[in-house]
Amino acid sequence: MISVRCPHCHVGLKVDEGKLPPGISSFKCPKCKSPIPISILRGKNNFQSDSDTTLVQPLKTGIGRLTVLADGETEEQMFPLYEGTCVVGRRSPASNAVIGIETNDRSMSREHIRIEVKKDSKGGYKHYLSDNNSRNHTLYNSSFLEKGEVVVLNNNDEIVIGRTVIRFNE
Repeated sequence: MISVRCPHCHVGLKVDEGKLPPGISSFKCPKCKSPIPISILRGKNNFQSDSDTTLVQPLKTGIGRLTVLADGETEEQMFPLYEGTCVVGRRSPASNAVIGIETNDRSMSREHIRIEVKKDSKGGYKHYLSDNNSRNHTLYNSSFLEKGEVVVLNNNDEIVIGRTVIRFNE
């Protein structure tokens, strides 16, 4: 049995990988009915054993999105990301940010962070986060990003720019 989490509704599932048919690339979530992509590797291990080794991993084939969490200064907002570089910050006529967040949070820079989305060798996407020389810095999962530091975003990571909380989802 392996643990799998639905990328859509985030329900945790236990899957008996021995009962999955050969060649399957996805199965439907029993809760939300959305497809859960999987990759199955079958082959002999290097220990001279007669048993097959089966690995099941979800494929990260989609480009992520940002969800701005509502607070006293900001309403909830959602922004899809795209392949290339996205500059994110406070919406303003003087801003060059591609993703402009509607907010009264003046501690958020107009061009606060950069997210670079690149295709990886497996056909999926990687999302790279960096601070864009902002005045008030960037918190990533409760740790400040250092100048020039780049981190790879994972599902449900939390980014704080100014006093505004943003959640990354794949």
